[in-house]
Amino acid sequence: MRIPRIFHPEAITPGSEMALSDEAANHVARVLRMTVGQPLELFNGNNLTFQAEIVHADKKSVRVRAGESREDSRESPLYLHLGQVMSRGEKMEFTIQKAVELGVNAITPLFSERCGVKLDAERLAKKIQQWQKIVIAACEQCGRNSVPEVREAMTLATWCAEQDDGLKLNLHPRASQSINTLPLPVERVRLLIGPEGGLSSDEISMTSGYGFTDILLGPRVLRTETTALTAITALQVRFGDLG
Repeated sequence: MRIPRIFHPEAITPGSEMALSDEAANHVARVLRMTVGQPLELFNGNNLTFQAEIVHADKKSVRVRAGESREDSRESPLYLHLGQVMSRGEKMEFTIQKAVELGVNAITPLFSERCGVKLDAERLAKKIQQWQKIVIAACEQCGRNSVPEVREAMTLATWCAEQDDGLKLNLHPRASQSINTLPLPVERVRLLIGPEGGLSSDEISMTSGYGFTDILLGPRVLRTETTALTAITALQVRFGDLG
């Protein structure tokens, strides 16, 4: 059986005992039904893994003893920052989960003119927390030991105006360039994915003014969640560590 991987958000010292977070403890004790003496693998986001053993487990808490650390980077040489205009319900969660598996380093949820998501500040904050948990779970599953950040949501204009020395890309169905025609090498990409209804003409003009390059993925019109994952995959194949 595969040894479960658990994210521990605090410092880990080899040889020390520590309590898992309530959520991790619930997963280990209630879902996986693990008991004293069984092994775990811990990571805390700094590209290190720690072999660990359960020393106490009940329905309310789990304590583990950490073993030696090992550096284990699964990160792509391509740094990818995804700016995703928020989509409804499970579509956004699916996009975030799969983007992490494909190697995205940062995710910024965006508001645009045609964004179909309307949330007040309290509900938006809860969404950000929920999305960050999805990121952590995706890292536990796919083997990444560095945890991408879900940043605070912002307007499309604010995100486009941020300083970034990397290549800036905007998917556009009438663009003349494709990812395969982009010149090598590229180490950083800021990738913009619009809403289900697409960006408005004013927004497309605005992105151009901030140095974004319009690119085309292919002859078919893709849903927003399909667009994000297809573009990330194509970028990792050309500039990163896929293929």
